[in-house]
Parts: sequence; structure tokens; C-alpha cells
Amino acid sequence: MLEDDVIRMAQAVDADGNPTATACVLRLDQANRHGLIAGASGTGKTVTLKVMAEGFSQAGVPVFMADVKGDVTGMAQAADDADGKLAARAATLGAPSWEPRGCPVRQWDMLGGPGIPVRVTVSDMGPVLLARLLGLTEVQEGVLNVVFRVADDRGMLLIDLKDLRAMLNYVGEHAKEFELEYGRVSSQSVGAILRALIAVEDQGGDVFFGEPALDLADWFACDEAGRGYVNLLNAAGLISSPQVYAMFLLWMMSELFETLPEVGDADKPRFVFFFDEAHLLFDDMPRELVDRIVQVVKLIRSKGVGVYFITQSPSDIPDEVLAQLSNRIQHGLRAYTPAEQKAVRAAAAAFRANPALDAEAALLEVGTGEALVSLLNAEGQPSVVERAKVLPPECSMGAAAPEVMAAALEAAAPLVAKYGQAVDRESAYELIAGEQAAAAEADALAAERAALERERAEFEKQKAAADAKAQKDYEREQARLAKEEERARLAAEKAAAKEAERAAREAERQREQAMKAANSVLGSIGREAGRQLMRGLFGALKR
Repeated sequence: MLEDDVIRMAQAVDADGNPTATACVLRLDQANRHGLIAGASGTGKTVTLKVMAEGFSQAGVPVFMADVKGDVTGMAQAADDADGKLAARAATLGAPSWEPRGCPVRQWDMLGGPGIPVRVTVSDMGPVLLARLLGLTEVQEGVLNVVFRVADDRGMLLIDLKDLRAMLNYVGEHAKEFELEYGRVSSQSVGAILRALIAVEDQGGDVFFGEPALDLADWFACDEAGRGYVNLLNAAGLISSPQVYAMFLLWMMSELFETLPEVGDADKPRFVFFFDEAHLLFDDMPRELVDRIVQVVKLIRSKGVGVYFITQSPSDIPDEVLAQLSNRIQHGLRAYTPAEQKAVRAAAAAFRANPALDAEAALLEVGTGEALVSLLNAEGQPSVVERAKVLPPECSMGAAAPEVMAAALEAAAPLVAKYGQAVDRESAYELIAGEQAAAAEADALAAERAALERERAEFEKQKAAADAKAQKDYEREQARLAKEEERARLAAEKAAAKEAERAAREAERQREQAMKAANSVLGSIGREAGRQLMRGLFGALKR
């Protein structure tokens, strides 16, 4: 709970468990020095988390936390203290003004569950972070960089995973065209990246990547009373999707680091992150990515952002990161094996020693709701470790009632309207599909033109054959007609010759007949003339 400029977290106790005069408080002006809440399961980490988060909210500092088990939603609901036991415990621990009250809560979701949708574009994630989280080799990362570069140069937006898939296939199919400008792109590398994307899709990446993309400025908000909003990420399903979960958290830190202005040492943080199940960020994490996290954790403090990791054992977090976590609350640890005992010794040794306390022994003794606490003082120095009892949160210790979360979602109606409906605008997938459709249409037109050309050629061939046949038939007919004409001419000539011969014979016959007639006449005349002559002669004789 908030008291002046500090968050009262716990009250130190003596060896018998009785409260002492030492209050364990988290100073707001030291809160951006980051912190750690650790402890075995069931030791009270979530309660400590709620006490700290509600203190930030009451101070007007928005916070973000992943709700892994579903019980952090209780921050939206006032604690149930009908029997007064919580108030009595708080008073015993030096907080008589404790009262049940909830915090303004906004629930977000990455996988399509209840809450305001959270989406990030593939372009926003970028090739470097994406390559690390996909576990790509150096060569495969180079191919992914080429894919992003080609997309940028051609104005093809990479919004969701289908855009990235389409772009990978596009670059792979046109590898020869891009080789001289961007370098060699092997089909094996493209195939490996596509296979790596399958795991991300199976974990919900097809829902997480898209638009409208999250504007982190919407998390930097307070309610009408000036209390910072507690932004809860519904992460119950994300435990089975560690790649997507880690991808989002790392993007979020990187985005804030790159966009927020420097503020130096402020009176209070601008924003605070709580990363529950922090081991998911570091399990099997490539060295380059761990270095990136270390860099962000080191430098984001100057942006006014505090980062708090919640995990079972400090050994879950790389030493380089652990060294940056100055405010520490360590709940009990269990040590049954040599490795666990070594982890207990390391956790105890990480605190500033208190001559009056055996930290290693205390870590094995503290019960639920108790912890070893060391927080920064006004000079920025870690306080000596104290065994302390954590105050009860003013919000509910369990999950909030469904109607409470429904009311919180209704209160966030403007954000639901802003992010609720996914938008699938024209991007790489549509542009490439358009190119492919245009190419297919061009191929179809080319094929149609080729078919028409073949038909025309066949027609011309058939027409030429028909014309040749017609010409041949014409020539044959002309030859036939010429022959017929020749035969007719010859027949006419023969007939004329026959007619001439007949006429000649007829003329000869007629001439012969005429000759005969003439001869006959002449004969008659001769006979008559002879008779006349004879008569004349006889007449002369008579006289």
C-alpha cells in the first residue's frame, strides 16, 4: 500500500516472528532500479506482486503484468475482509490505514481469449528479434534480412505471418533475380525458416501478428482518480506458447527502450513491468538475445521504466540480468539436492549481509507470506537483508469474479473498439497474390493467344490446302475443258471434213449427173441434128 512516496511492502520480524520497528518500503524514486520477486511455489510471490503493483497504481504509475495462473485478475476487486483478519494483520505489520479496494484494471489478450486484443506486425518485430526467437542460424538470419529488405524496397508491408510466408516464397522463387543485388538466397534456408514459422503459428502467432498493432502509449494511462491502470496480459494459454510469449515481452521492452525519451532520475517511474515466469524469457535463449535483454534492462532505467522479474529461483535468471535487479524480495526456497542447496547459498549471498540474521538458514525456514527483503534506500544503496512478513494486498488475493472482469472490459470500451476488430489491409500477401494472379492472367492470355495463333496457322494451313486443292481442281477442270474443247474441235473438224467430203461427193455426183444429162441432151440434140441433117440431105436429093 502507498504511504507518502513509498510503497509499504512488509514489516521486519525478529527470530520469533514478532514485528520489529523496521518497515520494508519500496521508494518510488528508486523503483526504476528494477527488482526481483523469487521463491518456491506456494510461498506467496503472487501476494507480494499484488502489494507492489497496487502501490504503483495508487501512486499513479501504470503497470504491466502477465497473468499466468489467472489469479492476478483479483487486482480488479477489493479484498474480502468480512471477518477483519486482513485489516488486523495489516495493523500488526504497521499499516493501520489498510482498507479493501481494487485497482483500475485493463485485461489484454494475445491469443483471441477474453480481453482487449494485442497484436504486433511482423515489420514491428523486425528480422533480428524474429530470427533469434525462431532459432535461426546466421545464414538463415541473413536470408530473413534479405526478405525484409526486398519487402521494404518493393513497398510490401509485412503485417501478419501469411505476409511473411508469401514473401519468403516470393524471394525463394525469384532468388536468381535478387542474387546480384541482395546476395544468394538458398531454397534450403527459405525452407528452414518456413518450418520454424510452423511452431510459431501453432502457438498462436497467426492471431498475435496482425493489425491494428498495439500502441504502447495506451498502457501509459491513469483513471479519473489518477490511479495508474494495471494492464493484465491474459497469459494462461501462453505458458504452452513460450516462443510467442517471449517474443512479445522482448519486443515490448525493446520498443519502449527505442521510443521513450530520457527522463533521468525521476520522483517515480513512468511505467513498471512485472515479468512473471521469467524463466520463459531465458530458457534456451541464444546468447545474442540474452545480451540484448541485458542491454535493455541496463539502459531502460533512464527512460523511467522499472522491470521486475518473478520466478522460483534467482538461478533462473542470467547473472548479467540478476546484477541489475536492486530491489529484492526472496521468499522461501526448498533445498533437497546439492544443486538446490547451492542455489540457496547463492541467493543468500546476493543480499547485503545483516549481522543479526543468518540469511541462508532463514531462506529454508520462512513460511508463506514471509520473505527476505532488501530494498534500496534514499542513497540508492541496498538495505541490509531483513526477514519480514509481507502485508496483505488491499485487492483480492484470488481471481476476480467474472462480473468484475466484465465490468472492467466494458469500461475499456474505447480500446475494445480500437483493437477489437482485426484489419487485413493490402500487404505483401495481397500484392504477391495480385502479381501472381496478373502473371497467371498474362500466362492465360499468352496461352490463349498461342492457341489462337495455332488455330489461325491451322486455318491458314487448311485454307492453303483448300486453295491448293481448289487450284488443282480448277486446273484439272480447265484441262478437262481444254480436252473437251479439243475433242469438240477435232470432232468438228472431222465432221467438217466428212461434210466436205460428202459435199464433194455430192458435187461430184451432181456433176456426173449433169454430165450425164448433158451428154444425154447432147446425144438427143446430136440425134435430132443428125436426123435434121439427114432430112436435109434427103430433101436436097429429092429435089
